[in-house]
Amino acid sequence: MKRTVTITLLVLLLVVGVVVYIYYPRLNLITGFAAKNMCSCVYEAGRDPESVAAQDNNFEPVHLSDFELNREKKAASSTVFGLKERVAVYNEGFGCTLLPQGTNKDDLPPEKPKRVQPPLASPYPYGNEKPLDTVFPEVDYDQLETALKNAFFEEHKTRAVVLLYKGHLLSEEYAPGFDKSTKLLGWSMTKSITSAILGVLQRKGRIAVDEDDLFREWEKDRRAFITLDNLLKMNSGLKWEEDYTRISDVTKMLFLSKDMSEVQLEKSLESDPGVIWNYSSGTSNLLSGFIRDEFATYQEYLDFWYHELIDRIGMYSMTLETDLAGNYVGSSYSWATPRDWAKFGQLYLNRGEWNGEQILTEDWINYTVQPVAGSKGQYGAHFWLNAEGYYPDVPRDLFSANGFQGQHVFVIPSKDLVVVRFGLAEHPEFDLNIFLREIIAAVE
Repeated sequence: MKRTVTITLLVLLLVVGVVVYIYYPRLNLITGFAAKNMCSCVYEAGRDPESVAAQDNNFEPVHLSDFELNREKKAASSTVFGLKERVAVYNEGFGCTLLPQGTNKDDLPPEKPKRVQPPLASPYPYGNEKPLDTVFPEVDYDQLETALKNAFFEEHKTRAVVLLYKGHLLSEEYAPGFDKSTKLLGWSMTKSITSAILGVLQRKGRIAVDEDDLFREWEKDRRAFITLDNLLKMNSGLKWEEDYTRISDVTKMLFLSKDMSEVQLEKSLESDPGVIWNYSSGTSNLLSGFIRDEFATYQEYLDFWYHELIDRIGMYSMTLETDLAGNYVGSSYSWATPRDWAKFGQLYLNRGEWNGEQILTEDWINYTVQPVAGSKGQYGAHFWLNAEGYYPDVPRDLFSANGFQGQHVFVIPSKDLVVVRFGLAEHPEFDLNIFLREIIAAVE
C-alpha cells in the first residue's frame, strides 16, 4: 500500500514537472488570461464564477489555471499550481484591467467616462422599448425556427443569436444562463468599434484617411509615410506576430503591457506601407492611441466614444475596457448585450444613419467594405468581408465584425439583414456558411 502511494505521488510529481516545463514560459499569459476573463465575466457581466471556469476558461492551456475572487476589492486572481499569480481588478465605468507585475489599481487614471443616456421610448432596435410584433409574409418562420435550433446544438456552443430584418427584431434565442440582458465580450469585434470612431472623426473633418506623419516617434524614419488608411487596412508594413498559441507580439501586449498603444508604435518596418496585409491587434490599439492624441484632454477621449457613437445609437449596455495607461483596448475588450451589438450592425446596414442623424457618412461605409489587396477579399477597414465568397452560399456583399471564439455581427445589405451570433466555437467548428445560409433561406 505504502509503495503504491509513493509511486502515485512520484507519477503526479512527474506530471506536474512535465506540465510546468512545457508551460512555464507561458504561465504569465495563461494566468493573465484567466484572471482577466474571470474578473470581467463576474464583475462586468454578472456571471457565476464556476460557470466561467467550466466554460469560458476551460480550454487548453487556460484550463490548468485556478482562480480566487476578492469580492470586497472586486478583483480576480489566477495561478497555475500556485505559480505566476496574476490579478485583474474591476474599475467602475471601465470594466476590468489586468495588472502588470509591480502595479496596482491606484495606477489607473482617476477619470471616468461621462455617459449621457436619455430614455429611449421607441421600440427596439431604435429605442429600448418592447420590439414591434411584426410578421413578414415572405419569412418562413418554421424554417427560421429550424435554423436557430440547428445553431444551438450542444456541440456548437452558441450562446446567443439576434436577427434584425428590415429594421425589426425578427428573432432572438439564448442558451441556458444567458438572455437579452447578458453582456458578452466582443473580443476583436472591438476593432470595428474603433474603426467606427475614426469614421465619426472623419465626418467631423478632424482626420483624413490619407494623412501620414501620424506619430512624433516616426518623424525621422520611413514610418512617417504610413497613412491612417494603412493602419485601418492592416497593411502598414510594421512587424507584428498575431499568434495566440505561444509567446508572441499579441499575447505579450494583451497580458503583459501597461500601455498597449505603444507596442505596435515601437515596431520597425518589414515592408513598404501598402504592400503586405498582416492582421494586427497591435495596430488597433495603436489607432486607439492615435484617437487619444486627437483630444486636448484625457476626459474628452474617454467621453467621445460614448457620446458620439455608442450612447448615440442606444448601446447603453456597452463598456469599453482600458489598459493600465487608460487607453481603450481597441483591439479586444468591449462588452455589450447581443441586442446592443445588433444595433451596431443596423447602423452600418442603414449606411451610417440612425433615427434621422448621420453618425457615419455613406462614403465611410463604402470605404469600410473595400477589399484590401492581399486579404483574398476578406478584409476592409477593420471589418471582415465576403467579397470573394469565403462563405460560398452567402451574398458577396456581406461584411462583419468578428471576434475570438465565434463572436459575429454580420451585415447583409442585399437581404436587409443583421445577424448576431455569440458562442465559444468558431468557423469551421461552428460552420458559419451553413448557419447563414439557413437563416437567409428562411427570409427569401
